[in-house]
Amino acid sequence: MSVHLHVRRTLVLAALAAALAACQPATAPVPFKSIDITGAAYGRDFQLPDGDGAMRSLGEFKGKVVLVFFGFVQCPDVCPTALVRAIQVRKLLGVDGDKVQVVFITVDPERDTPEVLRDYMKAYDPSFIALRGNAEQLAAAAKEFKVFFQKVPTKSSYTMDHTALTYAFDPTGRLRLALKHEQSAQEIASDLRNLLRG
Repeated sequence: MSVHLHVRRTLVLAALAAALAACQPATAPVPFKSIDITGAAYGRDFQLPDGDGAMRSLGEFKGKVVLVFFGFVQCPDVCPTALVRAIQVRKLLGVDGDKVQVVFITVDPERDTPEVLRDYMKAYDPSFIALRGNAEQLAAAAKEFKVFFQKVPTKSSYTMDHTALTYAFDPTGRLRLALKHEQSAQEIASDLRNLLRG
């Protein structure tokens, strides 16, 4: 084979390789273990007061991954599990654990007073924020996040049925993931690492 033919063949192969590379996506989408809801037209923000009466919104947590969960203090299983798991996730993330903000929104403002919520958050992690709106504010937030909740009478009092998903926002404030109740802390930590990397 002549030098010119060899050079020409090398150039053709290089051109073909470049053309094939151009057909491939620059970066493959990250496979999340949680439900990927990137681009969802809901869960855009919340406007709810904290225990001191200060209005809080999603925008103030830019630069952090935000986990938003709707629940109530007397929840026997789902809520404690979600909060303990959030603590485990922060530990698994190491130094990046401080870049995760947990926001707990009560669906039971009748019993979950600011004092009760403050003590409840302290029992898990003092950095966790609890929000408590009036009936109108709570209804608006639940509608925005497509969250279901309902009072269910019991023999002595009542309990609350509610959606058990946790919503994860990336550091730019975009809703990205819905975390399922049965997911492990390890799975969620892996997903949040990907959100933090951008």
